[in-house]
Amino acid sequence: MRIAFLIAGVIFVGLALIGAVLPVMPTTIFLILAAGSFARSSPRLEKWLLDHRTLGPPIRGWRENGAISPYGKAMAVGGMTVGYWLFHLTAEPTIAMALVVLTVLGACAAFVLSRPNA
Repeated sequence: MRIAFLIAGVIFVGLALIGAVLPVMPTTIFLILAAGSFARSSPRLEKWLLDHRTLGPPIRGWRENGAISPYGKAMAVGGMTVGYWLFHLTAEPTIAMALVVLTVLGACAAFVLSRPNA
């Protein structure tokens, strides 16, 4: 099982690095998943990730305080807003479906905004 977590951690770091370059893909969630995977497989890689100058602060902020940076909050809520707008324009949902999706995204946005600032 340890090797599976190690492989997952490496994959998550790779996805996070891709997300750092592509604006449509998240970075921080993959870093958090990588840190969790490394915690179960390689304390050395977990320490490297947490101590990394660029990648470490968002992970430490989440682990220690459940915190998200103001930039991260803006990007998350902005992405949800654009996603809902595109869904509404392209899927032509019924009013009920539009309200369900809006409610779920609203709850997610409320959660993100309720987190302390990192």
